[in-house]
Amino acid sequence: MIYDVIQNIEFYKGISLNLDKAIDFIKKNDLKTLPLGRTDLDGNKVFINVMEAKTQQEEKVHFEIHKKYIDIQIDLEGTEVIAVGLGKRNEYLSYDDKKDIGFYDTEESTQCIMGPGRFIICMVEELHKPGIVYGNEAHIKKCVIKVAVEE
Repeated sequence: MIYDVIQNIEFYKGISLNLDKAIDFIKKNDLKTLPLGRTDLDGNKVFINVMEAKTQQEEKVHFEIHKKYIDIQIDLEGTEVIAVGLGKRNEYLSYDDKKDIGFYDTEESTQCIMGPGRFIICMVEELHKPGIVYGNEAHIKKCVIKVAVEE
């Protein structure tokens, strides 16, 4: 997991070619101008999902994992908390290979306060729980950049 301010995102280039493509796009473009839904940067290798949601109480959300895609999550409007799971995990809902998502619970976690100007990169197999309320329930608009793991 990498959690930082957007001005520092270039520090993380060199991890993978697909991640570099996503970082270059973030640095050169205003993400707030992207339409809701999917925007392809490099087909299924790198794409962006822009979405709107309402934050929820932490106990209503489960940790998720992905095996094929790294997530870069950036809040465009509003603020959410993203919890990152630590330690032993207990499967809540089996991994779905087609949707590249599985759900888990864990007793240990840490929290990252998001909001405009911050980002989190969740590597494959890292437990993360987005959409948690920060203060009061709020409307958020965010982009999740999906970065395929290179084989």
